[in-house]
Amino acid sequence: MAEPLSRFDGKTVLITGGGGGIGAAIAQRLHREGARVAVTDRDVSALPQGERWYLHEADFLTEGVPEAFHAAVLSAFGPVDILINNLGQSGRERAAPFHRSREEVWRFVMEISLFSAMRMTRLCAGDLQARGGRIINMSSLAAFTGNPGLADYAAAKMGLVGFTRSLAREMAPFGVTVNALAPGAIRTAAHAAMPAAIIEDIIAKTPVGFVGTPEDVAAAAAFLASSEARYITGQTLLIDGGNWML
Repeated sequence: MAEPLSRFDGKTVLITGGGGGIGAAIAQRLHREGARVAVTDRDVSALPQGERWYLHEADFLTEGVPEAFHAAVLSAFGPVDILINNLGQSGRERAAPFHRSREEVWRFVMEISLFSAMRMTRLCAGDLQARGGRIINMSSLAAFTGNPGLADYAAAKMGLVGFTRSLAREMAPFGVTVNALAPGAIRTAAHAAMPAAIIEDIIAKTPVGFVGTPEDVAAAAAFLASSEARYITGQTLLIDGGNWML
């Protein structure tokens, strides 16, 4: 079935961490459906430039960057209607079994995967309340299953689930819905760098028998961002091929 081409006409979408992978897929999907899309990331060169795009290249964790980005979006497009808090990262090469983990890595993971969403939401909350907007937070399957060596990441992503639920209750009287997406294995650049044996094991353990794509997550984000999802709030949708069933 063809995508509706005008579902987000006149809407302004702000996406953190949207330069590649899932974030970029969401940005492109909502743009195709008519939205004005503003994206911030350390590298936004993979995204197109042109009408209804605003690309902001910066390190979101640098002091003053969230405020500067938000102000620039207001100047370029006006108030935000849809906020996608996609920015997040594990400790990656600094990840370690918990007894050998370092607090500096915990703090980095919490900052980028939890506090970034809280900061951006606080900046946009007034406009979203006035406009009956949408907030989508990017959690992870790791929040539910846990991953060895990624206790900090799992904690941050489950923190986003709690943040989503509390904020949903707080914002509901204003017509704002707040939901979270929790992707499992998704075919991104980071996933492609994994050894083939690990990918084969992931596929073997996934009921649908394949690894999802960023576009699979973008389709769910587009639904939750639309008026069709007006009666859905405080929920976390796992996009994992049936790996974890609530």
